[in-house]
Amino acid sequence: MQLVHYLHTAITVNDLERSQHFYGEILGLELVHRPLNFPGCWYEIQGIQIHLIQHFHPPTLLPDPAKWGRNAHLAFAVADLPQAAQELLSAGYPVQKSSSGRAALFTQDPDGHIIELSQWEP
Repeated sequence: MQLVHYLHTAITVNDLERSQHFYGEILGLELVHRPLNFPGCWYEIQGIQIHLIQHFHPPTLLPDPAKWGRNAHLAFAVADLPQAAQELLSAGYPVQKSSSGRAALFTQDPDGHIIELSQWEP
């Protein structure tokens, strides 16, 4: 087997509208066409997609609630990490600095999924 490209990650969300606000408005991901007929939506960044699938479930439980980066998470690079932190806090989303000491932080989407944001260093 030879994998040739990473396509997408799918996550389940309880409230699609609330999650669309987080992923589309707060994170600024581009909404793309989704040719399916069950509740959900797709976002894309640089050819990689995130598929949100509406499926009612209990809140996500974190195996390591003290250190969010040690849990399953999605990771993105940002141009300005302090600005990203301020935008998240202003919008009411929690922020936890990386315990590794690197320029990164973690937040949670409305369903408790962990999102990592790291300072982009090209």
